[in-house]
Amino acid sequence: MSLIVQKYGGTSVGSVERIQTVAQRVSKAVKAGNSVVVVVSAMGKTTDGLVKLAHEISRTPNRREMDMLLSTGEQVTIALLSMALQEIGQPAISMTGAQVGIVTEAHHTRARILHIETQRLERHLQEGKVVVVAGFQGISSTEALEITTLGRGGSDTSAVALAAALRADFCEIYTDVPGILTTDPRLVPEAQLMDEITCDEMLELASLGAKVLHPRAVEIARNYSMPLVVRSSWSDQPGTWVTSKKQQERSLVNLEIARPVDAIEFDANQTKIALLRVPDKPGVAARLFGEIAHQKVDVDLIIQSIHDGNSNDIAFTVMTPILKKAEAVAAAIAPVLRSNPTKLDEAEVLVEQNIAKVSIAGAGMIGRPGVAAKMFATLAEAGVNIQMISTSEVKVSCVVDETDCEKAVSSLVKAFDITTSPLPPSSISPSSSPVRGVALDMNQARLAIRNVPDKPGMAAKLFGLLAEHNVSVDMIIQSQRCHIIDGAPRRDIAFTVARLDAESTQLLLQEAALEYGWGEVVLDSAIAKVSVVGAGMVGQPGVAAKMFEALAQNKINIQMIATSEIKISCVVEQEQGIKALQVIHEAFGLAGSEKFVVPA
Repeated sequence: MSLIVQKYGGTSVGSVERIQTVAQRVSKAVKAGNSVVVVVSAMGKTTDGLVKLAHEISRTPNRREMDMLLSTGEQVTIALLSMALQEIGQPAISMTGAQVGIVTEAHHTRARILHIETQRLERHLQEGKVVVVAGFQGISSTEALEITTLGRGGSDTSAVALAAALRADFCEIYTDVPGILTTDPRLVPEAQLMDEITCDEMLELASLGAKVLHPRAVEIARNYSMPLVVRSSWSDQPGTWVTSKKQQERSLVNLEIARPVDAIEFDANQTKIALLRVPDKPGVAARLFGEIAHQKVDVDLIIQSIHDGNSNDIAFTVMTPILKKAEAVAAAIAPVLRSNPTKLDEAEVLVEQNIAKVSIAGAGMIGRPGVAAKMFATLAEAGVNIQMISTSEVKVSCVVDETDCEKAVSSLVKAFDITTSPLPPSSISPSSSPVRGVALDMNQARLAIRNVPDKPGMAAKLFGLLAEHNVSVDMIIQSQRCHIIDGAPRRDIAFTVARLDAESTQLLLQEAALEYGWGEVVLDSAIAKVSVVGAGMVGQPGVAAKMFEALAQNKINIQMIATSEIKISCVVEQEQGIKALQVIHEAFGLAGSEKFVVPA
């Protein structure tokens, strides 16, 4: 007999008929010999309606009262589903987040789960009842016992956290699509269903706009090795399994606020090659990395910084043993990229040996602005200058001087309280296809700060300031080109934030620029980020080239590039975002013959 946690979203319980259908599915699972906990969202668009009512009363509703209001939506669903189960002869009991023992921080509208007191829930299960739980909510750990909500996607988070606390056999997420697809079926109807995907891949996709699973839910599943399966509420299709490697045993106390970083990784066997002043136009990256792929040169990090005039810089790292081959490719293609071959100040190739890549890794850094800032501050305190920065949902990597590698690693181990030994470059099990999915994020804006002094501590100051103001940063790119101003080297730093935070962040940074002597703060809200994700791209030189070529063929200019081991992201113009997603999805052969229609 298995213990299963099932979660049904708002669409799945959007009417009396759908609630009755869910009751039949739950009853079937119980009759198969399983104990079942069901987590549900509010019916249909109930939450949207409640938010609308609140804003009709107040332009800025009180956060506490919003939690009190929004938590009622799920209470309607749990009572109706419990009644539906009882009506067909299945004993059931409905429980709010507070009654089921979900204890959270006292942060209204965005609380994280601290722990779950499961005794009452387990007693009902032993009595043969289905326990129907209100998702998205809990109760604060303070004496006031305040009702709290978990923020967007909170029912996913509730379900996986309950599964982890109960040590369930697995957690089922029922939704309006048949599983996890290679991209958004509303934009590409031919998107294919995946049988299986890793938690790391899903974290990248979940945070890049794939709304099937919330990143916090995937984070908990990864940290507690909880198998997840995403299935359709409307069929008996097997769905998509989300898997993770067996993790070190974790305490269930401070469930969502435990340490955000669980490993320090390093690679001292790297060399950086930078092409400076390449033309800012479609096709440049495709040409460069197409030739690199043709020569079977495997590239690790790739970054393209924000344009400087009519040109920008592209830098990449390779393993030192293949340096000569990579250097030859870059040197051969540089003259071709020059708009005027006689001008030697264009498309310069810069090679820097004796560098190291140092990374912090862990699923807990998602949505926590202070993690990257803490890494940068730690390196600054150790006197380590950062030459390149690359970010993803589960990793932040910095390229430093090789002589600083040991110092950087030891300081990061201490700062993040890592008890295991630092790791060499992580080995990721390749999947059958190098790219599993393509994601589009149309809700970001880019900020660039010109002429930041190139010395230890600048990134720490910048991102520490953003962390203090709770601004989450996604892509971070540091330019390779230095400008000498007043005898001191300076670089540009560009990064992306949620578009809602963009203008207030620009004002914040303009004040800081005056204090720290930085240059102009430039904002561009008309951008989109398109990304490919897949563990199988490790050791596959042609993946980046294929992505860049698909964009070039469609005259889509790449404004920024950032990579990790399992993700390549490009910033393009906002109006070209959907087209970029579609052509990349097609380029990797991810389209299937069947078309998926998302139910209304």
